[in-house]
Amino acid sequence: MIYEFNGYRPVIHKSSFVHPQASVTGNVTIGKNVYVGPGAAIRGDWGEIIIDDGCNVQENCTIHMFPGTKVHLQAGAHIGHGAIIHGATIGKNCLVGMNAVIMDNAVIGEDSIVGALTLITADTIIPKRKVVVGNPGAVIKDVSDKMIEWKTKGTELYQQLPKECQATLKECEPSRFAQPFQQGQQAIYKTWNEKK
Repeated sequence: MIYEFNGYRPVIHKSSFVHPQASVTGNVTIGKNVYVGPGAAIRGDWGEIIIDDGCNVQENCTIHMFPGTKVHLQAGAHIGHGAIIHGATIGKNCLVGMNAVIMDNAVIGEDSIVGALTLITADTIIPKRKVVVGNPGAVIKDVSDKMIEWKTKGTELYQQLPKECQATLKECEPSRFAQPFQQGQQAIYKTWNEKK
């Protein structure tokens, strides 16, 4: 659902897909080829939220802020299932793992990876190309070229997903009989190892 609040109406590029079970409210700008999954809450009531081109905000994520502040997801940011971004800036091509929490005024540098369940405390600055894990989050190593390649390929799948959802996603009644996967039937998607 898309909601106007206090005269602010979300701006969403036509190439992006916001699932009908997600909620986008108020002062929110969503760029091109962005995927927002079901259960996501993107609430721009007390400040501004900018989601640049090619980002994805997966199922059950929350994006919000303290009054008068801003959230910025820069191009290609990948926000994993259940993550919370509160008043923070996520750099280009970053990955925020599942159920991670990024707090107010934190800045995650370009090409960094924040591990699942990591807590980034308020005002933390993470440099470019760092792997951060733990509670509180700590830098444990640099992001390798191989890790960036893996992350970028994963994000590219999400950048294709809006177009696929617009073309094929529709509400339906479930089938009442099992339709087993037939031997020899081609899978739609290949695993990372099969793509190599």
